[in-house]
Amino acid sequence: MSSLEAIFIVIMLGGFAALLSILLKRSVTGHAGLAAVLFIAFAAFTAIQIGQEGIIGFWINHTANLSGIQVWWDLVTCALIALFLIAPRARAVGMNMLPWALFVSCLAGVGLLAMCARLFWLERRAAAA
Repeated sequence: MSSLEAIFIVIMLGGFAALLSILLKRSVTGHAGLAAVLFIAFAAFTAIQIGQEGIIGFWINHTANLSGIQVWWDLVTCALIALFLIAPRARAVGMNMLPWALFVSCLAGVGLLAMCARLFWLERRAAAA
């Protein structure tokens, strides 16, 4: 097994664990610390990828064939759906949506994790007040 396949499997297993957690927990708000740690990890991985393959790697990956375009379309759709679903909660706790929407537009999942960390922190702070 290559190191890339191992990374893929680790991410797949982590995603499965997260899915189980979402299905089994009845929490109303998310965990700001966990979202922050995931943001840092994903941002670091992205920085390593850009450092090794360059920013052009994203373009090459998503324009090489119809599968790449389908993955791009899926990424954009998922990011927009997530932003649409969390925007009302973010507005309710006073988050300015324009900079966050731009951040998510530029970084997709990395931006969403940062936004969720901030949102969850603000929600818990509001609930404690």
